[in-house]
Amino acid sequence: MSSKQIFTCEAQLTAFAAKIALFLEPGDVVYLRGELGTGKTAFARAIIQQRGSADSVTSPTFTLIETYHLDDVSVVHLDLYRIESDAQMEGIGLRDYLDGRWICLIEWPDRAPRMLPDPDLTIDLAYEGKGRSAVLIATKQLSDRADWPK
Repeated sequence: MSSKQIFTCEAQLTAFAAKIALFLEPGDVVYLRGELGTGKTAFARAIIQQRGSADSVTSPTFTLIETYHLDDVSVVHLDLYRIESDAQMEGIGLRDYLDGRWICLIEWPDRAPRMLPDPDLTIDLAYEGKGRSAVLIATKQLSDRADWPK
C-alpha cells in the first residue's frame, strides 16, 4: 500500500501521524526518511504522544536512541544521522529492540542499511511548495489491519 498526503502546516502533519500511531503494534519497524527539517522528529513525537507519553519527546540526534515505556506499548526512537559505521550501530544495542516487543521508529535508516530489518512502514517526508508531503509505503500485513486514515 502506498499513499501520499500533503500538509500545509506542522499541525496537520502531527495530526496525521497521531492517526498512524493507532495502527502500529509491537514488532513494527517504521522508517522516517527525508531531508533535515522535513518533520521526521515531529512525526515520531506525534506517534509517541498518541500512544500515551506525557513526557517531552525530543530528537535523539545526540543520544542516538530514546525509549518510552507507555501504558500499552514500548517505543524506541532512533536517530541514525550521526552513525558512521556498522560498529557504531552495533554499539547502540539495536538488536535489543527488535524482539517483537517494541515499536521501532528509525530516522535516517539509510545510514545503516545492512544493520536494519526491512520496514513495515516507510514514511518519506519532503518539502512540497510551502508545505510538506508524506509518502507512506506499508507492507500488506500492516495495511490490512484496518482502513488507513486519509
